[in-house]
Amino acid sequence: MVLICCLMLAIGTLVSSICLLISSIILLSFLLLILFPMLIIFLRQLLAYKKNLNKPINTTTIGIFHPYCNAGGGGERVLWKSIESLQKKYKNIKIYVYTGDVDVKPDEMLKKVKDTFDINLDKIDFIYLTRRKWVEAYMYPRLTLLAQSIGSMYLGFEALYAFQPDIFIDTMGYAFTYPLFKYLAGSKVVSYTHYPTISTDMLQQVQQRIVAHNNHQTIANNPILSRVKIIYYQLFSVLYGYMGRCADIVMVNSTWTEEHINNIWKCPVKTFRVYPPCDIEHLVKLPLDDDDDKTNESIRIVSVAQFRPEKNHKLMINVLREVRDIVDDNVWKKIRLVLVGSCRNDDDKMRVDELKELSKTLGIDGNVEFKLNVTYDELIDEFKKGTIGLHAMWNEHFGISVVECMAAGLITIANNSGGPRADIVKTEFDNRTGFLASAVIEYATIIADVIHMNYDEKNIIRNSARLDVDRFSSKTFEKEFIRVIEPLF
Repeated sequence: MVLICCLMLAIGTLVSSICLLISSIILLSFLLLILFPMLIIFLRQLLAYKKNLNKPINTTTIGIFHPYCNAGGGGERVLWKSIESLQKKYKNIKIYVYTGDVDVKPDEMLKKVKDTFDINLDKIDFIYLTRRKWVEAYMYPRLTLLAQSIGSMYLGFEALYAFQPDIFIDTMGYAFTYPLFKYLAGSKVVSYTHYPTISTDMLQQVQQRIVAHNNHQTIANNPILSRVKIIYYQLFSVLYGYMGRCADIVMVNSTWTEEHINNIWKCPVKTFRVYPPCDIEHLVKLPLDDDDDKTNESIRIVSVAQFRPEKNHKLMINVLREVRDIVDDNVWKKIRLVLVGSCRNDDDKMRVDELKELSKTLGIDGNVEFKLNVTYDELIDEFKKGTIGLHAMWNEHFGISVVECMAAGLITIANNSGGPRADIVKTEFDNRTGFLASAVIEYATIIADVIHMNYDEKNIIRNSARLDVDRFSSKTFEKEFIRVIEPLF
């Protein structure tokens, strides 16, 4: 009797489970096949109505997604130069910039563009986004890439609901926003990608269990966690590729970025390499003063980079510590490492404080200067006073600051990877435009060698560099950018 009761109970439980499973499948099918498409149709109609309601007559509207447009870095130069190029070429357009800088007024924004980049723009409209924190890395201590990408969709939908442009241009690499604008708003989508969200190099780092800013030591030291992270990265790459392929036109800023985007997005036919605009027109006119005049009081090693972890300012400070052991005391007293860069937020300011503390710990704080959020004129002044340009980021996607240092007449030492190696610095003996280095001692040795070069040796490198950087000029960018985007008009 007990056996029969247990059997009946088991059969009842199994029937209930089957019914629950069938109900779940029916519910899920209903959601996916009926409610979800209905929601998409409703959103498309709502956004189409809003678009027609707000659209200026006989005007093409362009929405540019750049949540950190007031940051003042190389990516922002691309943004503002793109807008200037569009305004020069087309008259019947209206440009909107989606920004998360809610505390900055439009006139303050445009003034900073003028002061920082020497770019004058006609009137543009700013659409302020309040959800920018959802793309901040600090919000996601785990699964950061995926979480930030989902956060960008949340931020993107805020932008989309506020305004639906005819042409949507993303200049920060938020690929997960592309299907929103393409399929919900019917916008043509243009991507300008500086740095892929994930790259094959990142996968290799995890596979080889190398500690890096995006691969914590805890994971690198654990084979199981490393394997899990590899699977996570591979799945994310597939999703990232699908999102990227939603773009109608893809622009990349370097050979390195192009290779990674083609490898993940797999759309080479609509992918174009457009080097970013570098301020060389003015810089190549700066006089090449005799270094004896410059170095009577100081030998200035100039770095221009935002204070972000991947820019590797710590390596530069460690390089300077190594230089102290190589050069004699009279030379050391003259050397100054000048770190020029913008601070976007409190995290960046905290990094600056950490760098100052590191300089003190190494006993070289008297030879390190920090120049934060400088104006364009102040940057030019630093270039004029500088002798050596320094760059330390591993796998820099391009390296605008490297080009600018070369154009300004600084002997430039860049990291032997990414854009600087593939596109910018030539190291052939008879056509040298700069130097490449990887390890601390390698950087330090080159710096010491450059300091002891005579004027003629330096000038050969400087003049070769100045002749070579013309391919990265603002005029070249403007011509190529318009050539690529013109079919959309």
